[in-house]
Amino acid sequence: MNTPAPATPSAHHSRLAHFPIPLFATVMGTSGLAIAWKKAGHVLGLPPEIGLALQWWALALFVLIALGYLAKLAVHREAVKKEFAHPVRLNFFPAISISLLLLATAFADTLPDFAQGLWMVGAALHLCFTVIVMSSWIHHTRYDIKHANPAWFIPVVGNVIVPVAGVAFAPTGISWFFFSIGLIFWIVLLTIVMYRLFFHEPLPERLTPTLFILIAPPAVAFIAWLKLNGGQIDAFAQILYNVALFLTLLLAANALRFFRLRFFLSTWAYSFPLAAITIATLIMAEQGSAFFVGLAWLLLAVLSTVLLLLTLRTIRAMLGGEICVPE
Repeated sequence: MNTPAPATPSAHHSRLAHFPIPLFATVMGTSGLAIAWKKAGHVLGLPPEIGLALQWWALALFVLIALGYLAKLAVHREAVKKEFAHPVRLNFFPAISISLLLLATAFADTLPDFAQGLWMVGAALHLCFTVIVMSSWIHHTRYDIKHANPAWFIPVVGNVIVPVAGVAFAPTGISWFFFSIGLIFWIVLLTIVMYRLFFHEPLPERLTPTLFILIAPPAVAFIAWLKLNGGQIDAFAQILYNVALFLTLLLAANALRFFRLRFFLSTWAYSFPLAAITIATLIMAEQGSAFFVGLAWLLLAVLSTVLLLLTLRTIRAMLGGEICVPE
């Protein structure tokens, strides 16, 4: 009589070994959606409860994913080291610190002390990631131009997020420090990434959604610039916003290309950049322009629909065993 083979625990451990760092992009997108809805409550008169519920969902999401990755670090330290050495995945580690900064922004008006704690940890951690990642770029032995993609903006240009909440939590000089880093290296990295896009082979399908990350730096820089300058929409603010708006239009004109793509975790790259341009447009709508009010409604509807679809597709992928598997 044959006895069934005992179930091996290795399957669970194997899946944990492939717990992906890009999952933190889901927190970035959800936090961005929460901030957008909270801003829409002030500008468009929408129910504030939606934004409040979303900020708590974003926090719960961060805690769950952080616990999962900490378990991976404890059990599969070599897998984490390998991921940290990967020329593409390395750039998603700062999504951890950016998630903390965005959560700090979301909670700043309801739990300011808690938000300040999140901001302090997020800002310090992001500075560490910036130094580590830039050091790896400078002293590398493995990078090639084909590795360049918009995800490279995350570790360095992510510094422009710090002032959004930072002006209320620390001396302004600290926010200017982070803003300066993000703004200057946005220009540097934009040149490199555009060179790669214009003169080399197209991005692989898995990385194509990261093109949306191009929207985020000028959109967030616009918001941060206003925070640092007392809310005045001056000429430089106009430039930053219009660049972000043009990039949004450029990508929208190629929407069919993105609709045809298969789902990857990198598809979450749609989320936070759309949230950033939506929040920036809500700020423009505060000036009373009917055009920007209408555009804000449109972008908020698109953002909310995209986040809903991404969330449902991610749950489906998790139930189907498509996540936490070797790529």
